[in-house]
Amino acid sequence: MSDPDEPIGKRRWEVPGGHVPTDSTGPEPEMVSHDRLCLLNAGGEMATVELTLHYVDGHEAGPYPLTVAPRRVRHVRINDLIDPYAPPLGEGYGAVVESDVPIVVQFSRGDSRQSENATFSTVAYGESGDERGGE
Repeated sequence: MSDPDEPIGKRRWEVPGGHVPTDSTGPEPEMVSHDRLCLLNAGGEMATVELTLHYVDGHEAGPYPLTVAPRRVRHVRINDLIDPYAPPLGEGYGAVVESDVPIVVQFSRGDSRQSENATFSTVAYGESGDERGGE
């Protein structure tokens, strides 16, 4: 069994396939189309995280400062980001997540543009380094 204080994950993650749908079907807020990141901090220290969105036209949104408490997960809806400014929706983007301690990042999309809703998720790409130490 592993040491619960030994960090898992990586310090830098990339998500290349972002695109928040602008249309939705169904009641708000639960059925609003969205992209979401799930950030897992399985370690014993607070994670200080910066999220930057990179758009196809070269525009950047962010960095958005986030924190994830030790041994917790945090769900971040791209639609809900405001500070430093609201990212444009309906445009293709990639996300870069940088943390001062190792974390694990999962990306998901809820697409309710049609009454037959779709949801998918995938683990983001973590930068190379020690799988357990996150360097």
